Amino acid sequence: MKIVFQLFFTFFKIGAFTLGGGYAMLSMVEKAVVDKKQWIPSDEFWDMIAIVQSLPGVFAVNTALYVGHRIAGRKGAVAAMLGAIIPSIVIILLLATIFREYRDMPVVERIFKGIRPCVVALILAPSLRMIKSAKVTWKTAIIPIAAVFLIWWCKVSPVIVIIAAIAGSLIYALVMERKMKQTAKKEAEP
Repeated sequence: MKIVFQLFFTFFKIGAFTLGGGYAMLSMVEKAVVDKKQWIPSDEFWDMIAIVQSLPGVFAVNTALYVGHRIAGRKGAVAAMLGAIIPSIVIILLLATIFREYRDMPVVERIFKGIRPCVVALILAPSLRMIKSAKVTWKTAIIPIAAVFLIWWCKVSPVIVIIAAIAGSLIYALVMERKMKQTAKKEAEP
């Protein structure tokens, strides 16, 4: 039962101090789950991120659910999820009641203008680590570049890009398997 409380409080702290959504919290989750608590090894963490980001739903909640379930089953999943969402709910309720009254104040506008670049950095830092952990090389860099181009410039739905990436990966794997079998067959012939 102790681990369930640890999961709750770990994700509660992350949820309370993360601005910018799920990707911004990646650095904090990695530090807590991989470095500090050592619940998940680094390579498995980034595999988990690849799985979690391809699922429907809120990225931060999916991450908490995955980690919680991986560490302590269903109870761990619920504890981590509640820990991740309760701070956001409380903060949003507080801000919604206060923001309506003070949103036109210049100081409030300046605060939000100052927060925006920090949020970009919080999202960019784990994105760069994700690129490194995905072992993107100059040869394979065309895949994420093409995906960004298709989504951003051509306005192709990310769903279509993901399905195309899955299909392309399967086709590539089948072609490589066929080549390996042909090579093995040639080497086996006298």
